[in-house]
Amino acid sequence: MTDPDPNDPLTIALELERLRGSLEAGFARADGQLALLVQRSDQSDRQLADHEQRLDALERARWPLASIAALTAVAAVVLGVWELSAR
Repeated sequence: MTDPDPNDPLTIALELERLRGSLEAGFARADGQLALLVQRSDQSDRQLADHEQRLDALERARWPLASIAALTAVAAVVLGVWELSAR
């Protein structure tokens, strides 16, 4: 077989068609990968929102330990002063 003439319009058309098919396959693969990335991003966003809600619920339900410690300290000081003044 002989090599076709590179300047032949039919050869150019065939090569352009092959190139077009390769580009379509590559774009389809890239589109699929982008769709997968978007899906994973959406899942991550939903999971992050769920964790935010759970964290907010935990923060609302926790005991205010710093406030309790401060009130206990104030009560101890008041009780100590009262005992000293009662003697």
